[in-house]
Amino acid sequence: MKEFVVLVDQDDQKLGLMEKQQAHVAGLLHRAFSVFVFNSKGELMIQQRAATKYHSPTLWTNTCCSHPRDKETYEEAAHRRLQEEMGFDCELEYKFNFIYKAHLENDLTEHELDHVFIGTFDDEPNLNPDEVMAYRWVELDDLKKDIEKNPQNYTAWFKIIFEHYVSYIEE
Repeated sequence: MKEFVVLVDQDDQKLGLMEKQQAHVAGLLHRAFSVFVFNSKGELMIQQRAATKYHSPTLWTNTCCSHPRDKETYEEAAHRRLQEEMGFDCELEYKFNFIYKAHLENDLTEHELDHVFIGTFDDEPNLNPDEVMAYRWVELDDLKKDIEKNPQNYTAWFKIIFEHYVSYIEE
């Protein structure tokens, strides 16, 4: 089954639908969301993408991210994908949104209006091996240092989103 993304303008007004990979080839602006799940110690759960993913395989990224389907809210999509990828759900709180563009391998471009949510979870996830090969909890300062030291280990979009998130919480 083909996945479609919702194409939008900079004001989040829907322009139409396009098959996901085609939108990433064309680099067109579309809706997306990112989820940052923390434990009660304040550590962030990051995931390592499955080796079978069509782009950015085996790279580390935020807890969960994807695209809302047509007529699905950002929050509904975030809960759906958290279940599908990580095998759990938790209360999510919307924090902010922004637009970014990240160039990936295979001539793909992520050009997204990204809505960022946070949640809290203190249990073990039940990873979907088609989506995720590993996870770990990490302190934000340690993560920031590791991204600076080993940027090749992280997805292009996560490095951008993480920087925005850190700026947001420091305000």
